[in-house]
Parts: sequence; structure tokens; C-alpha cells
Amino acid sequence: MDIVNDAANPTAESVPGPPSTPSAPGDHPRRHRTGSRLHPRVTSFRSRRGALTATQQQSWDRMWPVIGREVADEPLDATGWFGRDAPLVIEIGCGTGTATAAMAQAEPHLNLIGIEVYRPGLAQLVQRIERDGIDNIRLMRGDAVDVLENMVATASLTGVRVFFPDPWPKARHHKRRLLQSTTVALIADRLRPGGVLHVATDHAGYAEHIYRVGQSEPRLARLPQTADRSAAGADETDRDETAPIGFERPVTKFEGKAHRAGSAITELIWEKIDQ
Repeated sequence: MDIVNDAANPTAESVPGPPSTPSAPGDHPRRHRTGSRLHPRVTSFRSRRGALTATQQQSWDRMWPVIGREVADEPLDATGWFGRDAPLVIEIGCGTGTATAAMAQAEPHLNLIGIEVYRPGLAQLVQRIERDGIDNIRLMRGDAVDVLENMVATASLTGVRVFFPDPWPKARHHKRRLLQSTTVALIADRLRPGGVLHVATDHAGYAEHIYRVGQSEPRLARLPQTADRSAAGADETDRDETAPIGFERPVTKFEGKAHRAGSAITELIWEKIDQ
């Protein structure tokens, strides 16, 4: 399998310890309190600070109380938050939300939660949501693994998207990579049967690692149409008639830089098996 190269795009995730004990569908996982761990989890995101512009702050003040929240110590009531019952998709590390907004507008039948730690990036997405009147996006600020472990019920997600996670290219930093076997096992537990994990990266070494980890998870099966985007072309990664979510992504500024640098993009998509 041909796999490719990626630059760092910090995400709002971290490498977890062992996933929660799987519970019956609809049950919520037991809280793992990070502060009480003997060995705190090594996070995959860098701490970054940045001030909001005046217009961003104004939009944030209007919209965040409705569409945003900090990662909390309570089960997520997505139906109540969105005001409707619809298939739920989580995007881990949504950044400034270019792909998030475009995919939400293309799939109005889905409820989409974007998770990010970088507030100025979230503020840009909040502005776009307000400007374009996008009503099927909600946002969470904090560690996405905490969200998956402690807020999301088993077998409740239709999709999880992870686009261009930080590859942490130095060998001594590989432990910081988000997509380790424990994280993928946790995602698999939270996906419903037929749900999809969609990953994109332009870092060759990380792509090889993600492929091995995904293929080793017994509850996931790689979709046959998910050849490398660079080799297959975007048409072969678009949504087919049976997929519960779309696979086509807009090309962001970050991805455009990767293309100009000659980096190929790898798309890796797995489906949760009904066991």
C-alpha cells in the first residue's frame, strides 16, 4: 500500500490510556478523571494562545452560549443540544473550520460536532456559522479524547473525522500522536455498526502508522474504495450510495500548501463492523 507525507496541523486531541469498558448501546462511559491519573495522558496537541479580534469576540459572545461549550464532566445530550435527533458526526481537530463548515452545508441531515483547543481557530468558524446561518454544527473546546471517553455513549456516532492530525515527526515524539491503537479502539467503540472513521494525512510515516493501527482494530474494516486520493482522484473517495457520511473534502489552505510542496494526500476510511 502506497502511503504519503504530512505537515503538522495541531489538533484538539490526545493519546488516551485504555478505553472505557464497553457498555451497552445508549449507556454512557464511566468518567476517567485526568487529574487523578498516576500517569497523566500525553496529549497530541500543542498549547497555543491567541487573542480574538473585536469582531470575532462580538460573534463569539453572541453565538458561543448557543453552539459552543467547554469539554465537561457530563454525558453529551446531542439531541437536546441540536434540537433534533439526527446522525451524529464528530470532527477531531477542526482548526479554523473550512472543511467543517463546507461538509456541514453539504450534509444538512447530519449533526456535526467540531472539537478544537485553539480558541482563535474556533472563533473563525463561529463567525462563518453566524454569517452563513449554518444550524447543524456545534463546537467543543478541549481534549477530544476526554469527549470520547467521558461524554459520548457507546455505539452512538455515525462518523468520526480526523483531518491532518499533528504527525509529531521526530521519533521521540511519536508517543504524542493522536491515532494510537488505544484511540482507534475508543473510536471503534463509540461508532455505531456501519459508522465510519475517515482520516486524511500528508505525512508518509504517520500514514503508514495509521494504516497499521486501523487494520489491527478487529471492529473496523477498511472500505475498498478508499485508495489514496493522489492516486485515485477525488471521485473515488466521494460518498457512495451506501456510506452514511460523505468523503469529499474541500481543499483547505493547509492542504493547498502540502500540494504545492509535492506532498501526496492519503485518505484512510474504515467502517465499523456489526459483530
